[in-house]
Amino acid sequence: MSLPFIANTAALRELVQGALAKPPQTCSTACTSLGACVGWESITEDRWPAAHMQQLATLRDPEVVEPTFEEFHQSTRYDSPDAPIALKHFPYNRCDVWQCQCGRLFLRYTEFGGYYVDHRVRALNPALIVDVA
Repeated sequence: MSLPFIANTAALRELVQGALAKPPQTCSTACTSLGACVGWESITEDRWPAAHMQQLATLRDPEVVEPTFEEFHQSTRYDSPDAPIALKHFPYNRCDVWQCQCGRLFLRYTEFGGYYVDHRVRALNPALIVDVA
């Protein structure tokens, strides 16, 4: 089964609104063990609460073989808690959208280096979604 592709900010906002409308279940410590994740956090597989998470959609365009590494910032940086969520820019153009059973939404992508793999997670704050070409 392939994930739905979120092609624009309106579709992402619609997904967020629909996901947050579902009644949450009790989570105990599943996603709270991740912390706030307001900026990009490295989360190892053993810390990722997979049993409590549902993958909802992808922001990675299936038609683009190698998405850009260009970031979009005005007065922020990659790891800033208030960095904008710009879908066509790195790292959002490589993300999937996940939801914990308690209702929290997350963005997740994998950073690949020469000799390492680093899973990165950020809480999805709908107020930070921006329309950028």
